[in-house]
Amino acid sequence: MAEDHTHVQEFFSPRAAGWDSRFPDDGPAYAAAVGELGLRPGDTVLDAGCGTARALPALRDAVGREGTVLGADLTSAMLDAALRAGRGTSGALLLADAERLPLRDGSLDAVFAAGLISHLRHPGRGLMELARVVRPGGRLALFHPVGRAALAARHGRALSEDDLRAEPRLAPLLAEAGWRLESYTDEDDRFLALSVRSA
Repeated sequence: MAEDHTHVQEFFSPRAAGWDSRFPDDGPAYAAAVGELGLRPGDTVLDAGCGTARALPALRDAVGREGTVLGADLTSAMLDAALRAGRGTSGALLLADAERLPLRDGSLDAVFAAGLISHLRHPGRGLMELARVVRPGGRLALFHPVGRAALAARHGRALSEDDLRAEPRLAPLLAEAGWRLESYTDEDDRFLALSVRSA
């Protein structure tokens, strides 16, 4: 039975058309994070929860013409905005749930996921699904263009160690899902957790 993701779609659908204009300066941060994913020409990479697919051009640059770039999102309005922005030329866009991907086991070299973990209904299950579709030794980048403290302040909340992205919570969650956390950065202008798929 399919999960009910109505809440995610209800949040993002009305915001899709203006999403990029809300965050016009994030492009270099996305490109820098993609650069740390260690992609090589010819690799196959997924942007999970791609939204308006802002990472796709940088992912395409990293894997070259011979590589494969996929973007998957639950919200058709976000994918429509990605197409209007011309990002469909950088990769194939899929209307798909990151917790139930229509991909073969071990078919990817890497996954890039910007802001995804906060929107997964079952974060552990979602990270396991990402592990399923990535080959052993492949990589995962959990990214956000602002760090935890800055994001909490933006939303008028106190920084909490209960946050899924707090390292003491995230590292074991990743490990249980088949990932080894390799590096963790949480600064005002960037959050980036890089992990490797366990054998």
